Amino acid sequence: MNKIAPCIILSLILFAGSPASSGSTGESIIRHLNIASSINPVTASFIDEQIKTANRNSERAILIQLDTPGGLDTAMRDIIQAELNSMIPIIVYVAPQGARAASAGVLITLAADFAVMAPGTNIGAAHPVAIGAGNQPDSTMMEKVENDAAAYARSLAQKRGRNQDWAEQAVRESVSISAEEALELSVIDLIADNTKSLMKQLDGYKYIRAGKTQIFHSSDAVLEPVEMNWRQKILNALSNPNIAYLLMMLGIIGIFFEISQPGAVFPGAIGAIAILLALFAFSSLPVNYIGVLLILLAIVLFILEVKVVSYGMLAVGGIISMAFGSLMLIDSSEPYLQISRAVIAATVTVSAGFITFATWMVIRTQRRPITSGQEGMIGKTGEAIEPINGKGRVFVHGEDWQACSDQPIQAGADIEVVRVMDGLILKVKAIETISSMEKIEPKED
Repeated sequence: MNKIAPCIILSLILFAGSPASSGSTGESIIRHLNIASSINPVTASFIDEQIKTANRNSERAILIQLDTPGGLDTAMRDIIQAELNSMIPIIVYVAPQGARAASAGVLITLAADFAVMAPGTNIGAAHPVAIGAGNQPDSTMMEKVENDAAAYARSLAQKRGRNQDWAEQAVRESVSISAEEALELSVIDLIADNTKSLMKQLDGYKYIRAGKTQIFHSSDAVLEPVEMNWRQKILNALSNPNIAYLLMMLGIIGIFFEISQPGAVFPGAIGAIAILLALFAFSSLPVNYIGVLLILLAIVLFILEVKVVSYGMLAVGGIISMAFGSLMLIDSSEPYLQISRAVIAATVTVSAGFITFATWMVIRTQRRPITSGQEGMIGKTGEAIEPINGKGRVFVHGEDWQACSDQPIQAGADIEVVRVMDGLILKVKAIETISSMEKIEPKED
């Protein structure tokens, strides 16, 4: 009996552990991703990675909760390819209330197996917008881009059995509709107040994989939220145009400070890091390089203000160049891609104030009389220890020095250092001679 009891206890432990392990398997898990930002390379990489991981783990489905103003075409197509090649169903849920699936978000929603929206949300306005370095493409090129996007949207709607005409209108005419209208026009499959309602309504829905009809079961599924790691969060934040702009300005100020005060090291290092991060962010933003050049011109003008006495004119020109460059930096009509005017005003004001102050400090330091070394001896006064007839000795700055003079100087006379000669010999002149000359009054007529 004593031998049987441990075996029973061990069996109970193993039996109790088996449900927990089966519950942690991917078969009952729905991976829940929350995307509340623009569609950029970072979000595309994150969604693609999670879809592939969920497929490897044979999880039940992927739920992408979406709230986006749009984004880059390349990033959008990467996400859609991941959706179309997934063996497990993809659910796109436009939520919470007040959210939107605009521009690139429209096509991502159309490509999902199940498209769901929360009440009070909207979808649409998927017309392609030309972004770039200030050179707008001609009408023929824009027509090609529009036709390509419209055909792409129509093919996605056709594959998922959704309203093809509306999908094309969303691209060509930038139409946007509410959740209720989207359901009525067969753009989406369901309207759900929350994820709990969503899971309940989707149970029993059908989807197609490899030409076969599958039935989706969500009654026993468990939502597992998955967030970006710290690296992805940082990179995603950098894709914000305001953050990218602030990083660029920080980098420029750091580099300027290092140039104006060589050897400080720390400002230069921080500036270089900020510039590199800004360049990464600009790779996913429509940057106008004329704006970049204007900002660089502003820095050149500020540096010249240190070297050339212009009484502030170069600094004023730098401030004007910086302001116009900041306004022109992002070349896009999309609001979510533009830099806040308040951010530009505050940044230009603070940056200009800091650079002007630093420039003034550098100029003041350069004009300050030298008080150390050989140059610091010039202008010092002292006393002749012995008569100086060409050469002699003087007492200056608490020390005896060999001295020379062009005029004879009596012992005990006050002297002033004119120059430091080779061999640490001071060239001096008598102060009394100057004083006596000043006391000579003009003769009366």
